[in-house]
Amino acid sequence: MEIGKRIRLERIINRDSGNTVIVPLDHGVSMGPIEGIIDLRKTINAVAEGGANAVVVHKGVVAFGHRGYGKDVGLILHLSASTMLSPDPNEKVLVASVEEAIKHGADAVSVHINVGSKTEAEQLMKLGKISRDCREWGMPLLAMMYPRGEGINQFDEKAVALAVRVGVELGADIIKTNFTGSVESFRKVVEGSPVPVVVAGGERMDSAEDILRMVEMAMDAGARGVAIGRNVFQAENPTLMTKAISLIVHENGTWKEALEVLRG
Repeated sequence: MEIGKRIRLERIINRDSGNTVIVPLDHGVSMGPIEGIIDLRKTINAVAEGGANAVVVHKGVVAFGHRGYGKDVGLILHLSASTMLSPDPNEKVLVASVEEAIKHGADAVSVHINVGSKTEAEQLMKLGKISRDCREWGMPLLAMMYPRGEGINQFDEKAVALAVRVGVELGADIIKTNFTGSVESFRKVVEGSPVPVVVAGGERMDSAEDILRMVEMAMDAGARGVAIGRNVFQAENPTLMTKAISLIVHENGTWKEALEVLRG
């Protein structure tokens, strides 16, 4: 691996555990100014204090979330976009470049790819281009790889494994994907990837216990961390939720121990 990538990856992966807790905060493009991301600086402060290794944001709000003080947190610049008003929300377009990410001081970039969507071909071409640019500039690439499209079960083990492997084959350094529901099925997904796999948080869950159970199962299956957005930044206490998740990811804690952290 190029030295530039190695140095940047060290900023978003915990050196002791080799794992990472990423909090995506890029939802403003797709969903608007929803609860939890209206004041980005406040939210980033909260998750940083909770032990998050990195956050994901779009280029236009980097300045509004940059702190310059307190506990450091890695910056991942998201390059993909679509809105909930689009006729096809599964279509993702590029709205930033690797060069822009470098100018913004990013430690990595991320792209969102929907395997099986109507625009799969175009999205894969974009992934290939960004992967090439990342290699050129020594920039780590987080690929958010999801099986999504008509008639596709986005939590199916084989579909998720395929999406993950596509990301690997096209040059991603870290893969974010859906949890398949069990340790056994997700282990098969992870076994098919020679690069770290992190589990997505998905839709907002009603129960903190459900979130923490999922994180523990994913880690037991061999995941190298999480990339959880709404279930962290819309939690009653984002700092404590981040701490609870970090206990599982970095210290091999159980969901029950993490629940105690969450309760303060």
